[in-house]
Amino acid sequence: MSFINYAAREINCKLVYYGPGLCGKTTNLQFIYKKVDPATKGKLISLATETERTLFFDFLPLELGTVRGFKTRFHLYTVPGQIFYEASRKLILKGVDGVVFVADSQLERMEANIQSIEDMNIHLKEQGIDPVKIALVMQYNKRDLPNIVPIDELQKALNPRNLEWFEAVAPDGIGVFETLKAIAKIVLQELQKKT
Repeated sequence: MSFINYAAREINCKLVYYGPGLCGKTTNLQFIYKKVDPATKGKLISLATETERTLFFDFLPLELGTVRGFKTRFHLYTVPGQIFYEASRKLILKGVDGVVFVADSQLERMEANIQSIEDMNIHLKEQGIDPVKIALVMQYNKRDLPNIVPIDELQKALNPRNLEWFEAVAPDGIGVFETLKAIAKIVLQELQKKT
């Protein structure tokens, strides 16, 4: 649900990084924030909970061009992954234009990944958003750790629609910008169709 600011000639799009607790959502955003040109980004805001943080910042990726003469500003959010922050996750998904689902590749985290993706789909439906139609990209994070699930098993369990996906090691930036560019491209294509 993009917001158009006619005075600034900007289209504001909301991207949410969703996934189970401690899967690397915050690490993704922190890496992006560090690397984005300071002149094109807003302040990094962190809302701390007892066990996890929700982060937010916006930026204007000039290299992505314009839509009908409007610059596109992306607002990036993370959701708290723990089960008891359900209300926060639901609220953060409100008005979302695109989602990056960050999965933890460790074998012992598969159940948490599955539960989180089911949770995401329920919350999207509650917002009146069809989970099949939302712009969505999968990121399989923590690929550098031992005891990881093979990609084909992750795909079967988490990505039966075979959406675009990326392997990642977020602290090192591996797969981070590739994932962001993919979701931004899908959102911009959807915007082009609507305008």
